[in-house]
Amino acid sequence: MRTVPAISPARRAAHEAEARHRERIERALTQAFWRGLSEHPMEPMAALEAAAATVGALYRQVAAGHRGPNGCPCGWEPEPDSDLIVLEATLAAALLGPPKPDLARMPAAGRA
Repeated sequence: MRTVPAISPARRAAHEAEARHRERIERALTQAFWRGLSEHPMEPMAALEAAAATVGALYRQVAAGHRGPNGCPCGWEPEPDSDLIVLEATLAAALLGPPKPDLARMPAAGRA
């Protein structure tokens, strides 16, 4: 039987922090999308295309900030071809996978 090595506390903390940051970004983008759609109604597919174009523009901006001698020192190196594959796979997983729980749509479990 093969054992799985334990994750160090520092690595676990970093993973948990990244998950929290990801949730905050997802929440902010979702709120901005729905707020924009409610203020400026449009066809759903057109709104989603606008959101996708915005993600592409954000990628381009972040990538530009990581190039050259004055680029961000974090170590990430933009690879547009492979990064696009990752982004497409992430979109497909979100589209085809099970929906995330939505607190607004959950039935009340009791009274406070």
